[in-house]
Formats: sequence, C-alpha cells, structure tokens
Amino acid sequence: MKIKTGDMVRVIAGKDKGKQGKVLQVFPLLERVVVEGVNVRTRHLRGNRAGGQKGQKIQFPSPLNVSNVMMVGKSGSGRVGFKILASGEKVRVLRSKGKTEDIG
Repeated sequence: MKIKTGDMVRVIAGKDKGKQGKVLQVFPLLERVVVEGVNVRTRHLRGNRAGGQKGQKIQFPSPLNVSNVMMVGKSGSGRVGFKILASGEKVRVLRSKGKTEDIG
C-alpha cells in the first residue's frame, strides 16, 4: 500500500468528498485507512442504572477504502509512485501534472 500513517490525504469520493486530513491508521490487508475528522460515526453507549452512570455518545472516525483518498503534497494532490535513487534507496514520489515531488 502506498499510503502510510501520518500522510496528508484528500477524500475524492463519498459524503466527505473534498475534506483533507491526516492518516491515523492503515489496514493493508483490508485496503482501508482511517483519516482524522473524516467519515465520523456516532456510537451510543447505554448507561448503567445500578451504577448511576449516564449514557454517552462517542464519535470516532471509521475506516474508508484507500481508493477513495488521494495523497496531498506541497505542490498539490496526485498519485503516488516510487523512485530508486543512485544510492539504491527506494523513495515515494508524488506525481502531479508532470512534476515529481519527493514525499519521503
């Protein structure tokens, strides 16, 4: 998978289309990513009458398919590719509008 934890991505499909956020988690086998502030779900927790606890609403970002996000760099958004340097090191690059930007 070309997207890693900590990358900035933009959502390109779905109800949160156009939103940007940082990748919090990556699930490579499921091909899903969790993006901060995107695809937020609400879970209702029941209170415990005997213990005197009140019910709660918990909001959390749920995973979305990696095909619905696009990498964002300094020069804009684009597809991710790989480049092998002269030292033999393999680095990720952002390919956008004929330019190649190193994203580390």
